[in-house]
Amino acid sequence: MHKKVNTEDFFREIRKGNISFLSRAITLIESTKKSDQLQALQLIQYCLPFAGNSIRIGITGPPGVGKSTFIEAFGNYLISLGKKVAVLAIDPSSSVNKGSILGDKTRMEKLATNTNAFIRPSPAGNTLGGVAQMTKESITLCEAAGFDVILVETVGVGQSETLVYSLTDFFLLLHLAGSGDELQGIKRGIVEMADGIVINKAEDNNIQAARFAKKELENALHFYPPKENQWKPEVHLCSAILNQGIREIWEMISEFLTLTRKNGYFEAKRAEQNKEWLKKSITNLLLQDFFASIKVKSSIKKMEQSIAHQQISPLDAAIQLIELYRNKKEE
Repeated sequence: MHKKVNTEDFFREIRKGNISFLSRAITLIESTKKSDQLQALQLIQYCLPFAGNSIRIGITGPPGVGKSTFIEAFGNYLISLGKKVAVLAIDPSSSVNKGSILGDKTRMEKLATNTNAFIRPSPAGNTLGGVAQMTKESITLCEAAGFDVILVETVGVGQSETLVYSLTDFFLLLHLAGSGDELQGIKRGIVEMADGIVINKAEDNNIQAARFAKKELENALHFYPPKENQWKPEVHLCSAILNQGIREIWEMISEFLTLTRKNGYFEAKRAEQNKEWLKKSITNLLLQDFFASIKVKSSIKKMEQSIAHQQISPLDAAIQLIELYRNKKEE
């Protein structure tokens, strides 16, 4: 059990790049204890003036596409360029027992042992969007600790997981060739948001299929409307296991950053993201407070039974529970 550390000491150690304290700080902001939450808010406030200097890259893709292998190869390449890299890897939480595997460090062994890397697996919990509830705050802490590039790995591809777009500067979609129709199984909304598509595992017997997939995706992208940021998404081949194509992917991201900083989109998007996360934070805090209400807790089981027996509609039950919650706030 860690000894309680005052907020100023916490902050000083984070600014020094102390990985142990950074990990403890993220645990603090993920805590549901009131005392921890108060200290977390103070700590984030201290860190805010030193945040915002990193490049935030969202990485998503279907299970089996090799996200962890790619992130390890990509992270090690960035470190070879003199950069410090933080990986916020979000593990899916079980809908049955709420548990999470949290195994990303074991899947990125070389990167995990590098002194210029920080890997933090966090459970997604009940949060939609493939990112943990406090990922935004974790990014702030990592930036204050001096990390130049922050990679946010999502739990996979799905309609609810595009929330990562509202956290990052560049949205990278990993794809796997050889599935027949190359657009099959990729949600249109994710492709529309992607700033770059990488076909991973382009090696050995799969190289021809990867090249074919690249052409198919490039042709498909021509039919999508132009992006507001004036960037034309690119498709690249990559073999993370062989370290092939990694340099070209970073060059693509660098070109994107140069363009969007020049045309003002980079800062405008970050400003919009902050507004969006204000609303999301309000929603999350209201939900937490609602379900923590004693009146709601004592009534919700009865409501669930009434719904199951079709004695009341879910909408009517929700209206009554919200009324109970409002009355509690007025007392």
